Amino acid sequence: MPINYKGKQLASPLRLDLKVNGLVLADNKAVTDWNPIFEAQMLTYLRLTRLKLGLVINLGERYVKNGIHCMVNGL
Repeated sequence: MPINYKGKQLASPLRLDLKVNGLVLADNKAVTDWNPIFEAQMLTYLRLTRLKLGLVINLGERYVKNGIHCMVNGL
């Protein structure tokens, strides 16, 4: 996904794991320990893409339902 900053397009585009219907971003992780950096990363992705909702899905949890974290931008 191309990123514009101050009217100029950056040389390297943003590589997203999953964008659903242009509304929701999903970032997949496979770690045993949750790191707050994942939240900051998703919020940055949401700001750059001007989207409101993002999901960080950690597949390293025993149950996937315990590894789903919802991030909201600007609400």
